Amino acid sequence: MTDHEQDPGGDRFTISFDDEQHVPVDVPLLRRVAQRALEMLSVPDGAALAVTFVEPSRMAELKESALGERAPTDVLAFPMDDVQDPMPGPFVVGDVVICPEVAEEQARAAAHSPNDGLSLLLVHGILHCLGRDHATPDDERAMFAEQAEILAAAGVAR
Repeated sequence: MTDHEQDPGGDRFTISFDDEQHVPVDVPLLRRVAQRALEMLSVPDGAALAVTFVEPSRMAELKESALGERAPTDVLAFPMDDVQDPMPGPFVVGDVVICPEVAEEQARAAAHSPNDGLSLLLVHGILHCLGRDHATPDDERAMFAEQAEILAAAGVAR
């Protein structure tokens, strides 16, 4: 079943959610987290972000297409506009795809709530869409510090 919900994001951003899987997700919480992240990251007003929740099998297909490895993962980010060189028109952050079933297992293993785990993955995906990475130790420290700051500002326990 597909549940598609779009909201103007407090009139600053267009944030859409598409739920194609069976694990319950707290869309209002995640919408607030995404809005806070976009605000803190100085994303231009009117920007668009799409978030999709998928089953592990679909996530494995997407990971194989994107990264050449067929295995479910927790989050994938597909950036659209380049922050340094955006296309004409409203800025499009990109698509963040999250597998709540994998996220729930990870949260349980780390003794976090499922909502905290989904919030972290959403912010992580947004950061990737905006060009952040964790390929080097310095990049990882910077990205994870930014992620923690956003989650704290959004009121998410970590």
